[in-house]
Amino acid sequence: MKKTVRTAALTVLAAGVAGALAMLIIRSQISRHKRDLFSVRPFQRLAALAHINQEPASVDLIRLLRDFVAWEPRRMLRDRAQVIVDEMLADIREVAGDNGLEQA
Repeated sequence: MKKTVRTAALTVLAAGVAGALAMLIIRSQISRHKRDLFSVRPFQRLAALAHINQEPASVDLIRLLRDFVAWEPRRMLRDRAQVIVDEMLADIREVAGDNGLEQA
């Protein structure tokens, strides 16, 4: 019995450590992609947009993307970012409508 409890405790501890490590890696990746959004390399900016597009809509991301749209010199990347902003705004409006809140 004592051996199985120890094994279970070590398994839970290992899973917790693995989960914490995964969270740190994911947080680092998100931070890097947000930094790459303003990279001097257009392909990195495109990759950052693709990554950000998979994130859930948030006010911070919408503000970041609006800053990007104002800054971006390439029309294709500007347009792609604007589409993502519009989709995020639609998602937020849909959630607000589902909660019975008035839309602005």
